[in-house]
Amino acid sequence: MKIRLYALTVFAFFAAGLAVPASAEPLKIRISWSVTPPHITPLLFENKSILRHYAKSYEVETIRLRGSGPSLTALAANELDIAGFSYQALALGVVNAKLNLRVVSDVMGVGLNGYGDDEFMARPGEIKSLTDLKGKRIAVNARGSGTDAVVRKKMLSVGLQDGRDYTIVEIGFSNMLPALESKRVDLGFFVAPFDLRAKKKGYETIFTFGGVLGPTQTLIWAAKKEWLDANREALKDFFEDALRARRWLMDPANRTRASEIIAKVTKRKPENYSDWVFSKDDYYRSPDARPDLALLQKNIDDFHALGLIPGTINVSKYADLSFQEDAVRRLK
Repeated sequence: MKIRLYALTVFAFFAAGLAVPASAEPLKIRISWSVTPPHITPLLFENKSILRHYAKSYEVETIRLRGSGPSLTALAANELDIAGFSYQALALGVVNAKLNLRVVSDVMGVGLNGYGDDEFMARPGEIKSLTDLKGKRIAVNARGSGTDAVVRKKMLSVGLQDGRDYTIVEIGFSNMLPALESKRVDLGFFVAPFDLRAKKKGYETIFTFGGVLGPTQTLIWAAKKEWLDANREALKDFFEDALRARRWLMDPANRTRASEIIAKVTKRKPENYSDWVFSKDDYYRSPDARPDLALLQKNIDDFHALGLIPGTINVSKYADLSFQEDAVRRLK
């Protein structure tokens, strides 16, 4: 009887006191992007050797979507955790979709600090003025995107409206040049590096993204406040690694390796990127991943004034830069 009681006591001791609890699963984070390297997102998590917390407290699935509109739809449907999208999508998400969003990071800006710009290009000699686009087809990556909004604003400056005076069509970034060459469209939107290829073939710039809007906080990361609050500790590790990877990619000393990573993601040759990526010929990215909230506010207000966004928002109330600020402190 004593032996049996002893055995039960030992069993209970090990069961209650020495049993090792199962470790928590890493937080799965789904993030959208459309084209890289403008969208730096799919590049950040390729060099796992510099990511200190990956697969421990978090893991990432990068999801390629056509543009900001589809990203907003996916975020609203809980098919994304972090959306890489435009200021326009941010405002629409709050005003129309009634989402409790928070801006958490910079992705890139156009026309900032002497860095690169996006270009709307046409076949040589065909479009001498904006009025020549009457009755023509203009390509954007997605309706509801920042690109779509820029076209509408620019064309309104000469009294032309979508659907009445010209037609907007959706075409993926990589298919813009073939669509222009085959005369499926008359004006295409070119991000790097596709603009470089178009210029080599003699295609002409009609106007630029930054030329229409001025300096623009083009792309941001945004997420629902509820999700951020529920996963705050794991997200601190995620943002630290994301900032570490951003700085590593942007370091000129790592240009060759960074070009190889881009080539792996895009399935193109590294030399397509090595002479311009993460330089002044590329887009502006904050080294601290800090979005310019004042500029973001101006971008949204400008579009609201033009009637391209149904309402404006107080951006400062829809921003949570605590993750980004914590990451900067951690990396000092």
